[in-house]
Amino acid sequence: MNTLVSAVSLLAVLGVIFGLGLALAARKLAVEEDPRIDEVEALLPGANCGACGYPGCRGMAEAIVNGTAAVNGCPVNKDATPIAKVMGVEFAAPQKRLVAKVRCGGGKAEAKERFTYAGVRDCAAAQQLLGGPKVCEFGCLGEGTCASVCPFDAITMSENGLPVVEEEKCTACGICVKSCPRQLIALLPAGDPVTVLCLNKNKGPEVRQACQVGCIGCGICVKQCQQNAITVTDYLASIDPELCTACGACITKCPTKAIKGKVEELGKAVS
Repeated sequence: MNTLVSAVSLLAVLGVIFGLGLALAARKLAVEEDPRIDEVEALLPGANCGACGYPGCRGMAEAIVNGTAAVNGCPVNKDATPIAKVMGVEFAAPQKRLVAKVRCGGGKAEAKERFTYAGVRDCAAAQQLLGGPKVCEFGCLGEGTCASVCPFDAITMSENGLPVVEEEKCTACGICVKSCPRQLIALLPAGDPVTVLCLNKNKGPEVRQACQVGCIGCGICVKQCQQNAITVTDYLASIDPELCTACGACITKCPTKAIKGKVEELGKAVS
């Protein structure tokens, strides 16, 4: 009995000694956390979407304070000026807000299909099955992956099978851009800029066989543009947003209606 009591007493004493040792070690080796981390985290959206590449807003805040990320490293945060003040640096907020833009106008009504896809509702999965059901190898697959991954519910699927972006909800986080297996989504200035809604680089006759609204590289838009904002490369037209004045000439003259956008000069949208 005495042996048992002695053993228990010894264990208790050793426990107290080790506990005190651990407490002293924790105090001695403790790394003080920069209080600015809490301040920066409070200024972040709190979405924890991971679009920045860090584990949530806390990870983003730590990276900003540690100097491994820029004060505007969060793609969701619309104004990094308050964070810049916390960090004691100057920051000029971008003049143009960016939103996701789906560069394809070929939905169910316009784009032809080679077969009916009945697999998993995922664009990457559809792409892996013989390159996708659409004849156009560049067009939207219409399975809604971008809508399902958007953490802000900014994307919905239309009845025509194309993603529709609600600009007011879009934060330009870029998650939908990364999710599209055909790289159809880009971050462009908000406000419906004049855009070629096609990425098909095939010749005109091939495009016409695949989609009614595809760019055929005819060059009519180039001739109509007085600002030299449009070029055609690999049978595909592209518009320089810095030069475009949204006059609408290219929109009205495009034979396939592949160019869409808000026409500022006419004060109305041309579809």
